[in-house]
Amino acid sequence: MANVYLSAQFPDKAQQMLTEAGLTVNSYDGKGLVDRETLAKNLETADYLITSLSTMVDADLIQAAPKLKLIANYGAGFNNIDVQAAKQRHIPVTNTPVVSTISTAELTVALILSTLRRVAEGDRLMRTTGFSGWAPRFFLGHELNQKTVGIIGMGGIGQAVATRLNAFGMHIIYTQRHPLANDQELALNATYVTMPELLSQSDVVTIHAPLTDNTHHLIDATAISQMKPSAVLINAARGPIIDEAALLKALQQHQIAGAALDVYENEPKVAEGYKALDNVTLTPHIGNATVEARDAMATIVAENVIAVEHGEQPKHIVNA
Repeated sequence: MANVYLSAQFPDKAQQMLTEAGLTVNSYDGKGLVDRETLAKNLETADYLITSLSTMVDADLIQAAPKLKLIANYGAGFNNIDVQAAKQRHIPVTNTPVVSTISTAELTVALILSTLRRVAEGDRLMRTTGFSGWAPRFFLGHELNQKTVGIIGMGGIGQAVATRLNAFGMHIIYTQRHPLANDQELALNATYVTMPELLSQSDVVTIHAPLTDNTHHLIDATAISQMKPSAVLINAARGPIIDEAALLKALQQHQIAGAALDVYENEPKVAEGYKALDNVTLTPHIGNATVEARDAMATIVAENVIAVEHGEQPKHIVNA
């Protein structure tokens, strides 16, 4: 009987599907993230690995897993896995794209609203000193209506964000390697621009690009210097796309008005300087943290394991 190792505590749906398929399931049940030693020991006998974005699976671990047939990553990203090392072993690596689109888009809108309307800042105020009463110029924020949002990366999530922000009356501009088809742009009411144009024109810059060699530190000191002083930066994509040291300095010096981060360059660590700033909203990588999205992700990883066990091709292979 094939052995599946779950490197984290996933939704019950995954284990239920695997067990019903006749597979033996072993799951990490410790506190926090699985440690390397525990992971390595379990990979000695595992036929399948289901792992989370927070667990690094490097070449040494892959080489030390003699029976491994599949690494099913529980997440749309896969930069935590050495996909080339897996490919050399003829081990497919899969991810869980698409099903996180709605949840991540909704969180992005929440972060934009929270930042422009100072929701998190207001919550902190009310939990500490409180306020003396309503006043005409007290705690002013900004409306989304008629503001320009610049979307970096107009894939599924970027398009879902655009659809939702259209309802707020925002002007949509975007940039990526290639523009969308004309009918897609019309449906989204979106205009393709260059990166410098997006940075200089946007009241809100939101990132929805994948992390690659080309997008690492895409938003650096130079890019931030091109933004409006009144603009805010949102990142619910991947932390290292932003040079966090450069962003922190810019926020401290009020080069831009604010930021909201759901992901971090050295995750799960957050630079202390950010915690001291009132104009920053920080959330703990909860872009797709909905029951609906996480159950859908669990279904995908379980179905991929079952497919390989039955001699079939899994879906969403990232190292084919």
